[in-house]
Amino acid sequence: MTFNSYEKTDVVAYVFDQLKNQIVSGEWPPGSKLPSESKLASMFNVSRVSVRSAIQRLRDVHVVETFQGKGSFIAEHATAMQFTKPKIILNLSQKEFIDMMVFRETIEYKTLALASEHADGDDLRKIEEALHDMTAHIEDKALYSEADYRFHLAIAKASKNKVFYDTFVLMKDYFYSYLEELNKGIGITEDSVESHIQIFQALKKRDAKRAQRVLTDAMKRNIAIIKTFGHWSEE
Repeated sequence: MTFNSYEKTDVVAYVFDQLKNQIVSGEWPPGSKLPSESKLASMFNVSRVSVRSAIQRLRDVHVVETFQGKGSFIAEHATAMQFTKPKIILNLSQKEFIDMMVFRETIEYKTLALASEHADGDDLRKIEEALHDMTAHIEDKALYSEADYRFHLAIAKASKNKVFYDTFVLMKDYFYSYLEELNKGIGITEDSVESHIQIFQALKKRDAKRAQRVLTDAMKRNIAIIKTFGHWSEE
């Protein structure tokens, strides 16, 4: 088992590449158990945090599955093709993407908290209608993205905070473009649809923390996929 040298500035990428090589080569076939975090950290001479982050990236692209109390395993359906898929080209610079993430973490998290508290029956119907339109247009990225924007706009309206709602209205073009780029680049995945369903269900149950957690996980998944397969536009 041979491992390549790496630059200290990108340890997680190095560990990810080494894990990927073992999977693609067949050294670790589907269904096999990964060595423990501590053993991998020793093998690669890196921290357990770096190993954990690399394994998380593999989970995000559905190559590895982790079971509490049992460890991490190569997914039964894992294939080399999952590592050789075409690059995702985004017409967003890395800064634009990060700026939108910060906006969502700052503003959208609060709208979720307020909507879980204040949403009435009409608000929930509008959110559900947008969700229905998303699921109905999975094959049409433009219509899906438009419904995706309406889903988040309806949540902002359900917050009963006019400033938040007006902000979403005013930045429609920017927010829609961001969503469309993600949906075109990454694709409309089952994970994406399921995340929206879970957010809606959390709002119905008045569970703000659950809704925020689902949004956090979805954004982390997007970042992992883009880091693995993506290419940013120029700044």
